[in-house]
Amino acid sequence: MSDSSYQGSCFCGAIQFTVTGAPVAMGYCHCTSCRHWSAGPVNAFSLWQPDAVKVTQGADNIGTYHKTTQSYRKWCKTCGGHIFSEHPGMGLTDVYTGVLPGLPFQPSLHVHYAETVLHIRDGLPKMKDMPAEMGGSGVTLAE
Repeated sequence: MSDSSYQGSCFCGAIQFTVTGAPVAMGYCHCTSCRHWSAGPVNAFSLWQPDAVKVTQGADNIGTYHKTTQSYRKWCKTCGGHIFSEHPGMGLTDVYTGVLPGLPFQPSLHVHYAETVLHIRDGLPKMKDMPAEMGGSGVTLAE
């Protein structure tokens, strides 16, 4: 996937962007914040180095909200479609996999599984919070 490029957009298409290379990680987040933001029981993520994400159209139409300094959530001011979150503490950008239709989603873990409302039995590691190398406890929960 290292030479790959994927096109993404908001719901109405006013914001267009490209991600290039390979994501740092892909998986599912079960935290309360992601569930509220996505209006779903789980959020599928793909984490990228910030310089791999390039907005190609509609940058002036991007709204930002940050409930905490850990996540700066981005959306389209026209349609309200969510596009990505910047995570300054991790130095990564989370591009929601639902807005990257061509990305072959290959999840490797579940994060914040202690907060889950939807138990998923898929054999992937279920992290209590986050892996230790990403600032979490590194504790894995039973499936």
